[in-house]
Amino acid sequence: MPHRCPWYLGYFLINPLRKLRQHPARLLAPFVEPGFRVLEPGPGMGYFTLELARLVGPTGKIHVVDIEPRMLAALERRARSAHLEKRIDMRVGRETSLGVGDLAGEIDFVLAFAVVHELGDVAGFFAEAAAAMKPGARLLLAEPAGHVSDAFFAGECAAAEAAGLAVIDRPNIWQSRAAVFSKSERL
Repeated sequence: MPHRCPWYLGYFLINPLRKLRQHPARLLAPFVEPGFRVLEPGPGMGYFTLELARLVGPTGKIHVVDIEPRMLAALERRARSAHLEKRIDMRVGRETSLGVGDLAGEIDFVLAFAVVHELGDVAGFFAEAAAAMKPGARLLLAEPAGHVSDAFFAGECAAAEAAGLAVIDRPNIWQSRAAVFSKSERL
């Protein structure tokens, strides 16, 4: 079984000092527009989620999936406090699936930030994400450089490509290995 981030470390991940190096608005604004539907697996306590909810506006929706209910409970409290809870669909995932079959072809953007290396079935994740994405939708994959080797990240990228996603950019994200993928317009 892959290593998973313990729920209590979620408090460390939402530390405001993180914005000095990974500012959610600057990182996500190029990918998200008002009205978008976004899939965010492994949101933790919502470091990126709340900004995603602001970016999609009142007509958009963020679909978050986490296997740890305590992470989702903390995210729900934070979303309510920010008055963004109506823009966020929270789902408890399963060990073997995101459980987003009902979103087939509806997602404009997928944020997979520091999560894919924690999954047992990388290929299955990318297949599910690609199935949920609209043609032309993008997926940002970012993995912590301290946890994920170049070789492992290359394997993740190969799994994304096998699922029908093509690399279109390699952004420079602090302390991360990152790639942006697009789903073919023909699919």
